[in-house]
Amino acid sequence: MSPRGASARRSAHPSGLDRDVIIRTTVELLDAEGLAKFSMRRLAAELNVTAMSVYWYVDTKDDLLELALDRAFGELRLPELSLPGGEARGRGPGSLLAGTFDTGTFDATGPVGAVAAPGEPEPGDEDGYGYGNEPGAGVGSRDATATQSATGTETAAATAPHPDADWRDMLRSLARELRNLLVRHPWISPLAGTFLNVGPHSLNFSRTAQRIIRRTGLAAHEQMGALSAVFQFVYGFGTIEGQFVQRCRAAGVSQDAYFQEAMSAVAMSPGVAETIGEATDLMAARGGDTVEEMREREYVFALELLIAGIETMVARGAEAGTSTRTGTGTAPSRPAG
Repeated sequence: MSPRGASARRSAHPSGLDRDVIIRTTVELLDAEGLAKFSMRRLAAELNVTAMSVYWYVDTKDDLLELALDRAFGELRLPELSLPGGEARGRGPGSLLAGTFDTGTFDATGPVGAVAAPGEPEPGDEDGYGYGNEPGAGVGSRDATATQSATGTETAAATAPHPDADWRDMLRSLARELRNLLVRHPWISPLAGTFLNVGPHSLNFSRTAQRIIRRTGLAAHEQMGALSAVFQFVYGFGTIEGQFVQRCRAAGVSQDAYFQEAMSAVAMSPGVAETIGEATDLMAARGGDTVEEMREREYVFALELLIAGIETMVARGAEAGTSTRTGTGTAPSRPAG
C-alpha cells in the first residue's frame, strides 16, 4: 500500500470511519457472505459510505484482504516463548503460512502480495496496520473467547499453554487453534494460499510454531520439515472441515443430515457404491455418534501419528548422534484430550 499524505487522509474521510472499522467490517462481511461475494462496493454499502471513501485508508481490495487475513490471525492464543538464551518473542522475518500450500513447504514460492509499508500510523495504530499491536485485539477477540467453535466442538483452553509446558502439548494446542480458525473463517484458506501473509499476527504465529519445534530435539535441518508435516495437515483438515460446515449452513441442514443425504445419494450410484462398499468396515470402525465426533477422532489420531513421527525421528537422531538437543525429545507421547 503506497502511503498518502497524512493531512489528506484526515481531512477527506467521513466522520467515524477509520481503518480499524473498515477491517473489522471486512471480516464480518467475509464471514457472513463469503469471499466470492465480497467487493469494495458491498463493503462501502455496509459502512454507509461511498466506495471512494474506503480508498482513503487502503489502496486496493487485495491490500484490504491482507489486512483482514492478519486480523483473523490475531484471534490465535499463543504461548509466550523464548529462544535458547532468553531472547523474548518479537517480530522477525519469515512466515510459516507464506506462499502457496501445494508446494510441500512453507516458503514464499507462491504469488506475492505482501502488505507493503503502511503510511503514517494514526493515534492508537501502534503497529501501523490500523489496530493495536496486542495479538487478539479487534474483531477476533470476541470470537476467540467463545466456548464453542463453529463446528460445535469445544475450543482449546481460554489461555495458551504455559511456556514450560511439554512441546507436544504446545503443538497440539497451536494446531487446534489454527484448525478452529480455519473453520470459523473459511475464507482464510484461499487467502493464505494467495498472499505472502507477513502481517504482525501471522508472523507471531509462525514464530511461535518455530520455537515450539525447536524444543522437540529434532536436528536443525529437520525442523522445517516437521512444521510442514504438522501444519500442512492442519491446513488441509481445517479447510475441508470449514467448507463442509459452510455448505451445511448454506443448505440449512445439520452436518449429520447432510452426510446421511450424501451417503444415500452415493449408494444409488453403482460405480461409486462399489467403491464405498469396499470401505464399509473402515467407515464402521471410525466410531462416534455424529459427524463431528467421527471427524474429531480422525483429527486427534492423525495428529498423534505426526507427533509420534517426530519422536521417532528424534530417537533416530539421538542414536546416530545428530540430535541438536537432549531430554524431552524421546519421551512417550500422550494422546490429545
